[in-house]
Amino acid sequence: MSTQAGGGQTRRLSRLARATFVDHVGPDGSVVRRGSRRHRKHQHPAAGSTWWAPTARGWWIAVLFAIGSLLFAIGSIPGYTDAVGARVDTVTYFVGSLFFTSASFLCYREVVDASSAVQNPRHRRFLVCQPRRIDWWATGVQLVGTVYFNISTGLAMAQDLSAQTAHQHVWRPDAIGSACFLVSSALAWYEVCHGWFAWRPRVWSWWITLANLIGSVAFGVSAVAGYINPVTGQVHDADRADAQTLIGAVCFFVGSVLLLPERTEETRTEQ
Repeated sequence: MSTQAGGGQTRRLSRLARATFVDHVGPDGSVVRRGSRRHRKHQHPAAGSTWWAPTARGWWIAVLFAIGSLLFAIGSIPGYTDAVGARVDTVTYFVGSLFFTSASFLCYREVVDASSAVQNPRHRRFLVCQPRRIDWWATGVQLVGTVYFNISTGLAMAQDLSAQTAHQHVWRPDAIGSACFLVSSALAWYEVCHGWFAWRPRVWSWWITLANLIGSVAFGVSAVAGYINPVTGQVHDADRADAQTLIGAVCFFVGSVLLLPERTEETRTEQ
């Protein structure tokens, strides 16, 4: 979407909606506005092919998220725990959470590098504070959530945990991580839609953020169902928690795979 500085038509956007765009001022004074997600995803020409590009950060983001999602899905499949044992099941979740964190970190780096390039192409920074950027919030909150999943799944591998310890250090970090994922996915959805709702079935990013939002809701339901009683140590509804985790993991896997064609799609002008 383009506008001319000092003239032409402009769209009145809320402060949050304005955070979903990046403006570029050309030599002639014209202002070119692009969606923030498209800006960072297509800042440089896509390297490699859609399905194989190990030198591209976007490819690794997709692959790492896909592996993490697949491991979470495997860990929640009915009968998996009985087949391999509780110990292996918790290790499966923990390893999956590490892949989530690795991918989330790369997503955050993608946002930081894109924002640094806008401000000063020659100066790259590792940590930035940009509370007016919706993608900064989305990836930052997501990264925090994955760390909480690391804590939850990591401590779950310990044996003979007391009920109080399991409640505080396994369930609570899991609940916080799920809440972070829900907030992050909602912000990512808003970023793509430039509002709370849009119908864009021909756009890869629309399907990606929709799948992730549904997956985050499922993870949230799983956290509620997986509540651990601090007195008895009993899980509120283990079967439902596993089922919702499986649904969420499948949704995340779908969203991860769709990141691959999004990375190599031909750059189009935002409408």
